[in-house]
Amino acid sequence: MAGSEPGINQSSTPKSAAAVRIGTRGSPLALAQAEMVKAGLGAAHEALAAPGAVEIVIIKTTGDQIQDRALSEIGGKGLFTKEIEEALIDGRIDVAVHSMKDVPTQLPDGLVIACLLEREDPRDVLISRQGNSIATLPQGAVIGSASLRRQAQLLALRPDLKVVTLRGNVGTRLTKLANGDADATLLALAGLKRLGKADVATAILDMTEMLPAVAQGAIGLEIRATDRRIQDLLAPLHHAATAAAVAAERACLAELEGSCRTPIAAHAEIAGDQLHLTALIALPNGATVHRDERQGSVQDAEKLGRDSGRALKSLAGPDFLA
Repeated sequence: MAGSEPGINQSSTPKSAAAVRIGTRGSPLALAQAEMVKAGLGAAHEALAAPGAVEIVIIKTTGDQIQDRALSEIGGKGLFTKEIEEALIDGRIDVAVHSMKDVPTQLPDGLVIACLLEREDPRDVLISRQGNSIATLPQGAVIGSASLRRQAQLLALRPDLKVVTLRGNVGTRLTKLANGDADATLLALAGLKRLGKADVATAILDMTEMLPAVAQGAIGLEIRATDRRIQDLLAPLHHAATAAAVAAERACLAELEGSCRTPIAAHAEIAGDQLHLTALIALPNGATVHRDERQGSVQDAEKLGRDSGRALKSLAGPDFLA
């Protein structure tokens, strides 16, 4: 049981004596990401390398508890962050560790994303029992996914495919696939790498056929805006290039007022002082896909994202995102 592991606590009381309390979801991937933060803090600050100095607090979220429906049916991405943010506001934890693709563009009052770790590979992978690419999947193959973004791009490439809802953590999805619940599924390469399971991938998908979710592969650390102590402790872990790329992608998403109900994808790449952003919106059935690409200074990351979102809105028309 996770609560019995050293340094991991599933209870919010009594208040911990740890110097830093990290709040996280309890899935194996979420815990792996929290351990990355704990290790990073210990490497950056000798005092935080001592046993018990950094504690991981597991918090159950609504998104983890409801597994039989797509996120778009139960309220969207905030379901993976709400309870953790409440613990942060209440002072039960000092840092919330999030997969940034799960974080709504509007944060609760008094909270900020203070640090972004260096991004892992943001691409998606295909895991298939038949066929080694999207193109070679059998006619009418059943693809398990709860993501409208993946569904739309799959059906744009292969309208014959059937997409069924497949939720759960990485291990659960792989088990469902092995049990024959679907012929194939798509997962984020970043998560597989962090779990040491990248070898299960049948194929790594090129971004021209499967553009990632906004901020996929990026880990964000959320804190109370007034907590200067924690902000200073996290500063050595911050990766500026990742922050710029994520800022561009999230600005595009915010402009589109996107949620899990709308297939939206975006990816920013940085070369030198230039940022290249690719974004798309689509109908869930893949019948229509609108794309936008633009390039500009890294310093203008958020503006590039907003401009991309506005361009996509203009291309799609007023009823597309309704």
